[in-house]
Amino acid sequence: MAFSTSDGRTRTALAEINVTPLVDVVLVLLVIFMLTAPVIQSGIDVSVPKTHDTNQLTKARLVVTVNRAGDVYVGDSLANVHTLAQTVRAHLKNPAQQEVYVRADERVTWGMLAQVMDRLKQGGLRRVSLVTEPYNSRH
Repeated sequence: MAFSTSDGRTRTALAEINVTPLVDVVLVLLVIFMLTAPVIQSGIDVSVPKTHDTNQLTKARLVVTVNRAGDVYVGDSLANVHTLAQTVRAHLKNPAQQEVYVRADERVTWGMLAQVMDRLKQGGLRRVSLVTEPYNSRH
């Protein structure tokens, strides 16, 4: 940018930084983050059964999830039900002493849930708990 002094001479100013492209890039990144954050946090969609007697989970544990279609996940990774115990044991330091949570959709067949529980027990995992959701206080 050039400007004139009072005596008529033309002088140039120091280079100015154009921040408009920077702001555009930051806003685009913000929008991308806002759209992808809920997807990352959602995990595997299951509707666990509701029960009256529930305990609050205070520590993070390894979670085995069985979705409505009968797919089995260890954490967020798809697993084979036939090698489930080996997969879970690979994630744990002391499998016989550590607790594993099983989240199963309420529409999963009893046979599928029994198979998952059996595979875990056969693999030496003794502390297996089912995850449920508490009823609302209105019920």
